[in-house]
Amino acid sequence: MLRPDGRLSLDLDPIDHGPKDACGVFGVFAPSEDVAQLTYYGLFALQHRGQESAGIAVSTGERITVFKDMGLVSQVFDEATLTSLRGRLGIGHTRYSTTGASVWHNAQPTFRATRNGGLALAHNGNLTNTHELESWLRELDPDQRVPEKKTMDSTNDTSLVTALMSSFGTEPIEQVAMKVLPRLRGAFCLTFINETTLFAARDPQGVRPLVLGRLATGWVVASETAALDIVGASFIREVEPGEFIAIDEAGLRSQRFAEARPKGCLFEYVYLARPDTTIAGRSVHATRVEIGRILAREHPVEADLVIPTPDSGTPSAVGYAEASGIPFGLGLVKNAYVGRTFIQPSQTIRQLGIRLKLNPLKEVIAGKRLVVVDDSIVRGNTQRALVRMLREAGAKQVHVRISSPPVEWPCFYGIDFATRAELIAPGLGVDEICRSLGADSLGYISLDALTEATHRPAAELCRACFDGRYPIAVPKGQAELLHLEEK
Repeated sequence: MLRPDGRLSLDLDPIDHGPKDACGVFGVFAPSEDVAQLTYYGLFALQHRGQESAGIAVSTGERITVFKDMGLVSQVFDEATLTSLRGRLGIGHTRYSTTGASVWHNAQPTFRATRNGGLALAHNGNLTNTHELESWLRELDPDQRVPEKKTMDSTNDTSLVTALMSSFGTEPIEQVAMKVLPRLRGAFCLTFINETTLFAARDPQGVRPLVLGRLATGWVVASETAALDIVGASFIREVEPGEFIAIDEAGLRSQRFAEARPKGCLFEYVYLARPDTTIAGRSVHATRVEIGRILAREHPVEADLVIPTPDSGTPSAVGYAEASGIPFGLGLVKNAYVGRTFIQPSQTIRQLGIRLKLNPLKEVIAGKRLVVVDDSIVRGNTQRALVRMLREAGAKQVHVRISSPPVEWPCFYGIDFATRAELIAPGLGVDEICRSLGADSLGYISLDALTEATHRPAAELCRACFDGRYPIAVPKGQAELLHLEEK
């Protein structure tokens, strides 16, 4: 149960929220720049990927300093803190928990002292073989007692990786990484540093995005190209699936720890990534507009106005209006300051629900037949409340169009999707879901059409949340992903 702590939380109602990504990671090697400031701005660009905690680790070349706390990037860091974080290289992290509780000890970057110096590490994704890795950690150092948490400073899989990295005596970290990385299973994009070198690695399937950029005086790695843009770095390329990169005074070195078997997350295109990001050479905004055009062809309807659910539904609503010839309009106003609210809202606030986030423009929608475009339906509570609110504001008809297929399966690779029992789609047909929402009609884009909009072959995408075909072996039970927390 969430308890009031005086800080701010993700959602008005933590029981009913949209899809949340695990994290955003950032790394920079730029000895002549203020790396803490660059990392701060990079994390700002990645705030949408994690809003529970934020952290930065920097190294002067001789000493690593880590600062992290619960809250948004702007809440965790101020000018005095950033000024104190002097260094030549650094990494940053924004977190939303999928493994491990939302508490300070699980904020990242994690840090451990090794026989070769310090190691700070940040992780985006979710590992699926934590039991196996714990057993290996015990073999490496029998004196360590993993179940009693003597080897880790937190309860998440990131700390387990850090503990493994520090268990090889005086071996150079690059050699250690080439032993540890091939043993990891699941989705992982890592940025980590020792005193002198920035490292980055991406899992062999490349489930989560990770890109490489160039500064005039250094290098940047980040979860999305939008973070490169905000710090003035030019995009060089994506970090390849199965690639391990090291950057220091000698330049950039790259080696493979596994063969690339691309399975990029399809949901990045639907919702997770910023619209101004590029994935696999394809603009996310352009993809979402194309999804809207396809939706209009697959699910046409006679209506007077197309409106988005701000902000995630806007590009697809533009595409739907363009292809259908129905005018596009803004029928809902979003309160930009209520994305985070009191951690334990009162019952009165809960009853207000979606109205604190979205308010209808009655003069725009009254008497109109509306097409409402949204990115996804997970549990259905938000869409149900939205349809009711639009009807109360005078909408004549409400036709819901969704720019992803029905979400029927949980994600084991870093998105906080509900269990199957909590999802609305399993066991219900589209007509039944439509009646549950109270809409006049409901249309989802087809899986094949969504795939087509990305301009990537289906064989290179993870579509498991839609079709249940997991490209990486998953634990027998979802609880296994939480076993670190339970010990």
